[in-house]
Amino acid sequence: QVQLVESGGGLVQAGGSLRISCVASGNTASIVNIGWYRQAPGNPGKQRELVAVFKNSNSPNYAESLKGRFTISRDNAKNTVYLQMNSLKPEDTAVYYCNAESSLWSYWGQGTQVTVSS
Repeated sequence: QVQLVESGGGLVQAGGSLRISCVASGNTASIVNIGWYRQAPGNPGKQRELVAVFKNSNSPNYAESLKGRFTISRDNAKNTVYLQMNSLKPEDTAVYYCNAESSLWSYWGQGTQVTVSS
């Protein structure tokens, strides 16, 4: 089992920056992929959108539309993954979820709300 706890969300003005964190615990050695997804408000049936992910500890993959504004990083010693978000736009408003995958399971955190005001 892997547990994921996100933090750092909040309210920010358009053009501002925010860094959110995800701390993994439990069987972290089993994690193959880890990264961030988001789900916009008002459409709970919509699939969560990929933001950025480390796959097999390789270089990160980003959603094309977010390249250049968002940066994912990790601190393996702290079992923590970060998402630095710059030049935020109102359309970035969403619940941001941390996701980790082992060879068998997919784990999700509870999410952290990011709200960007215009």
